[in-house]
Amino acid sequence: MASLRRLFPLCSSSINRTVFSTSEAREGFGGSFFRGYSVIASSEQTVLRPDDNCGQVAADSFITDEEIRKIRHEFDAARQCFHKVPKVLKGMPKMNPKGIYVNKNLRLDNIQVYGFDYDYTLAHYSANLQSLIYDLAKEHMVNELRYPEVCMKFKYDPTFPIRGLYYDRSKGCLLKLDFFGSIEPDGCYFGRRKLSRKEIEELYGTRHIGRDQARVLDGLMDFFCFSELSRKEIEELYGTRHIGRDQARVLDGLMDFFCFSEACLIADVVQHFVDAKLEFDTSYIYEDVNRAIQHVHRRGAITLSQDAKGEGKETFLADEFSILLCGWRDAFYVGGYKDSWRELFDVVIAKAKKPEFYTSEHPFRCYDTEKDTLAYTKVDAFLPNKIYYHGCLKSFLEITKWNGPEVIYFGDHLFSDLRGPSKAGWRTAAIIHELESEIRIQNEDSYRFEQAKFHITQELLGKLHSTVAQSRRCEAYKSLFEELNEERQNARSTMKRMFNRSFGATFLTDTGQESAFAYHIHQYADVYTSKPENFLFYPPEAWLQSPFDIKIMPHHVKVPSTLFEN
Repeated sequence: MASLRRLFPLCSSSINRTVFSTSEAREGFGGSFFRGYSVIASSEQTVLRPDDNCGQVAADSFITDEEIRKIRHEFDAARQCFHKVPKVLKGMPKMNPKGIYVNKNLRLDNIQVYGFDYDYTLAHYSANLQSLIYDLAKEHMVNELRYPEVCMKFKYDPTFPIRGLYYDRSKGCLLKLDFFGSIEPDGCYFGRRKLSRKEIEELYGTRHIGRDQARVLDGLMDFFCFSELSRKEIEELYGTRHIGRDQARVLDGLMDFFCFSEACLIADVVQHFVDAKLEFDTSYIYEDVNRAIQHVHRRGAITLSQDAKGEGKETFLADEFSILLCGWRDAFYVGGYKDSWRELFDVVIAKAKKPEFYTSEHPFRCYDTEKDTLAYTKVDAFLPNKIYYHGCLKSFLEITKWNGPEVIYFGDHLFSDLRGPSKAGWRTAAIIHELESEIRIQNEDSYRFEQAKFHITQELLGKLHSTVAQSRRCEAYKSLFEELNEERQNARSTMKRMFNRSFGATFLTDTGQESAFAYHIHQYADVYTSKPENFLFYPPEAWLQSPFDIKIMPHHVKVPSTLFEN
C-alpha cells in the first residue's frame, strides 16, 4: 500500500479533497475548519489544499462520521422490516423446478439424434439407494480390503454430502470450492469435523486452490477411475499425479450420483482413523473407497426416448458397464416395447468406458446376448436390436454419419459424460436431480427473505469498508461493523441450513457466489434440468434461449436489497 501511495501521490492526497465557496465554508464549518489549510479564492469557488496532515484528518473525521451515521440510519430502517416477510415477495416470479435452463441457445427442431447415459440419467432410483451403495461399499472394504470390522457399524448420513465436492488426497480434506477455485470458509471438512478459517490457512496457506488446477485434475482423476492402467503405468505416462506450487496437491472431483455415498464414506473412514489414533495415508483412503464404490457399480448390486422415436428422431444409449443388460427388460414396460427395450434405441453401447470413449480408438464389438460372447468381425454398421461393446467416438461418427450440432447427449457426470461430447461439437444436457429440490427452496418466501437481508447487509458492509482508514478506530465504526456482520452471518447460516447443514447449496456458496460445480455446469452443459422427461413439457420446435440478464446460472433469482426500502 505504501508503494502505491508513492506511485500515486496526487490521487491519494486528493481523495477526500473538498471544494466549497468561501461563504459556505465559513458559515458551514467555522473558522477552526481552516486551521492547517491555505485558501486560494476565485470569483466562483475556493479550493482547499492541505498544508499539513492536521486539517486533512479533521476533514476525514467529519466526512466519515457523516458516512457512518448515514449507513447506520439505512441499516436501522431496513432492520425494522426484518421482523416480517414483505408482501412484495409474494409477487416475485418463481422458477420452474421442472424447467430446462439454458447456458447456450438451443433449437430443438435442429436436433435429430438423442443420446443418453443410463445410470442416474434415464434410470431413476429410490432415495434409499445411496444408503445401499454406502453399505455395500463398506462391506467390500471390510471383507476384501481388510478394513477394521468396526467400519461395519457406519451409517450413511444423507444430511452430510452434496454433489460437486473435492477430496484433497494430500491433506485428507473434503472441500467445497467457489466459482473462482477458492475454498468455501465453511466448506472444509477433515473427516466429519469442519475446519476453522485459521486451520484452513494453516493447512493451505491461502484458501485459493485455483480453478485451472482443479479442472486439470478432474479430467485426470476421472480417467484414473475408469481406466485399467496401474499406478505405475499412470506415473510413466504423466510423470506425476500431483499438481501444486509448494506442496503436492491432488483434488478428486466428486461429481456424479455415486458421490454422495462416496463422500460420506471417505469422511467416516478418515474420522474413524483419527478417533482411533491410527496412522494412515489420506490418499489410500480415497483409492480404497473409490475402488469399493466402483465395485458396487460394476455389480449393479424412458419416456423421453419413446417420445423422440415417435417424432422420427434417432436415439442411442451409451453406458459404462453392462449393468443395463441385466434388468432392462423388466424396467421398460412402456407401451409397445415390452418384449424388447432395445427397440427404444437405434444404437446401444455397453461398457463404453467413458470418458476414454471420446479420445481412444477402440473398435466396436457386437455382443451376442444368447451366447454371452463378443463377435470377432469388424463393426461397420449398427444393426437394429443389437448391443455393441467398447468402441470410440471417432468410429461412432464414421459409422452413423451424425453431425455434431444435430446430436444432443444427456448425462449426469459433467466430466465423464459431458466434457467429451461438448468438445466433439455435440450439444449437451446435464441431468442434475437435486436441481428440482434446490429450486423449490429458492422459490420459498422464507429463503428469499433471508437472501434480501443478506444482500442489504452485504451492500452496507461494502459502504462501511469504503470509508477512510481513520474511521476504523472509532467505536461507531466498530459497533456498526459487528452488527452488520452478525446480521449477514445469521442470514447466511439460515440459507445454508435450508439446503444442507454441512455444505449448503450445490450451486451456490455461502457468500452467494456460484460454486465450482456451477462453473463446470456452465462450461460443459448447453442446457441443464432435473430429469430428461422435462423436455416433454416443451414443443419439438421450441427455441431454448439463455436469459440476457444473468450472472452465471439462469435458474438463480437475485432478490434485490431494495426490497426493504421505504
